[in-house]
Amino acid sequence: MAQLQAKQDALTARLAGLTAPKGGFSHDARQAAFARLAQMGLPGRRDEYWRYTDPAMLNAVAPLEADTLRVEVPIFEGKDKLRLVFEDGVFDAAASDDMAMAGIEISLLSQADAQDLHWAKALYGTLEAAGQTPVARPFASLNTAVAHEGLLIRVTGKAPRPIHISYRQKSSTSDAILHHCIKVEAGADLTVLETGISGARSNVVMEADIAAGGKLHHIRPQGRSHGKQLVTHIFARLAAESLFKSFTLSMNGRMTRNEAVIEFTGDDAQAHVAGAAVGDGAFHHDDTVFITHDALRCESRQVFKKVLKNGAVGVFQGKILVKAGAQKTDGYQISQALMLDDDSQFLAKPELEIYADDVVCSHGSTSGAIDEAALFYLRSRGVPMRTAQSLLVLAFLAEAIAEIEDQDLAEDIRARMEDWLSRHQGK
Repeated sequence: MAQLQAKQDALTARLAGLTAPKGGFSHDARQAAFARLAQMGLPGRRDEYWRYTDPAMLNAVAPLEADTLRVEVPIFEGKDKLRLVFEDGVFDAAASDDMAMAGIEISLLSQADAQDLHWAKALYGTLEAAGQTPVARPFASLNTAVAHEGLLIRVTGKAPRPIHISYRQKSSTSDAILHHCIKVEAGADLTVLETGISGARSNVVMEADIAAGGKLHHIRPQGRSHGKQLVTHIFARLAAESLFKSFTLSMNGRMTRNEAVIEFTGDDAQAHVAGAAVGDGAFHHDDTVFITHDALRCESRQVFKKVLKNGAVGVFQGKILVKAGAQKTDGYQISQALMLDDDSQFLAKPELEIYADDVVCSHGSTSGAIDEAALFYLRSRGVPMRTAQSLLVLAFLAEAIAEIEDQDLAEDIRARMEDWLSRHQGK
């Protein structure tokens, strides 16, 4: 009883500093989200899926002050893309490109919400609500309830270029809440790039509904702010023969929790979720994934690699649920950590729950130090110690990066990781 009261008290305090939009097509979804929140409260350390990550920073009324993100070498520069910029959670029209693009319909949540017949009415909050079972995800419901801004993207054909969602943090105390909805129609194809930090503390939800034969590629290098406090959720629903691939790169950050909730509702679909995290010092990074197979011959892959040093903490919680009748399922899950010292931690909770008898599912989780034999081999060939260590770290992370289909984008990710490693050598 005391635990429930503490969760309710945390929710009351958090909501006191927030306002929700009034009316609009999202009204019913927001009211339903508030009702879910009233039942759940905000999470505590005794909640099963928060055992390894303290939600206190996310529960707090205001974010801890975080240094604004220093100027970085821009990633994905030189690529032909449509850039849309958010600063501290507010859309920056002056810094953004024109939203018009063939085969794509883009609008802002803040503007479209007034249209009762907007296509997003059927999607906003729908996948998030479904994703609350069997595991409660209170911060996603909080986002649905109070988010004022986000992108509504409807894809009707093959997008001629990627959409680049660029986040910028200007204030050291900004508290950004963004909710994106993406609807990929039958046979359509889109690549979405997300870069940067949207605030000192950020809560970002993306709902992606992918129709039969549709494809959505998602690549997300999260910014390198040491003080960032970040929780994200991706909710994806896949119809027959559709494809969803998501890769996330995380470097630095006081506390990051990335959740992915994916459901197969049509036969012969594929979903790959991957991540690479590199942390040094006061770094806590949590990947939590829940994939539900409820159709025939679907394939899912979870590939997560973390490199940790100087007391950094990595967490992985991944589950594959195969429902009765979801025969010929192919589910693969691997989570691994490379520990560069004796002070860091890797906490893993891999799960399989299978109710079909004709499936191929596997999971594995390991942690360890750099292979001394491989290091000796490189050193014996004249490779300097720090360079040799960096080469082995990059080789360790290669499986996760390989989930990116576009080789040019993958190369940009490798370059960003090499830059991080070069700056942290010898620390």
